[in-house]
Amino acid sequence: MEIREASLDDEEVRALIAFHQQDMEEMSPPGTSYALDLSGLSGPEITVLGAWEGDTLIAIGALKRLDEQAAELKSMRTLPAHLGKGAARAILEGLIALSRNEGFLRLSLETGTSVKFLPAITLYERHGFARGEAFADYANGSHNQCYHLDLQAP
Repeated sequence: MEIREASLDDEEVRALIAFHQQDMEEMSPPGTSYALDLSGLSGPEITVLGAWEGDTLIAIGALKRLDEQAAELKSMRTLPAHLGKGAARAILEGLIALSRNEGFLRLSLETGTSVKFLPAITLYERHGFARGEAFADYANGSHNQCYHLDLQAP
């Protein structure tokens, strides 16, 4: 498996972004999904990483820079046929390393609260993320929760 920056011009990347957004809309109550579409991932403040097996894209994840001290994880998704291969872990570790290299103090994310989000939440917690206050334009509620990772911690 190879982890590298993904181009939004790549059709596989575009398709996985569209799949992620559609799936998040379908599994979240109306108004509670914050998955970014292609245009939302297109800004200079965003870096998208992909995981490839040979020539096949199997997972993506993005880093959104919020300010000089904080960044956010976005669009973490593994194709269903490739779950359990460690792609999400590899993408997450790559995004954490990128965040540390850029000097951010905190890495945050927003996710759902239903059982469908438990595998992702477990992955985040294993990497040191802790549930905490809402950030940016999010609000913690019955369907949404925020997690944070202190990037200065060892």
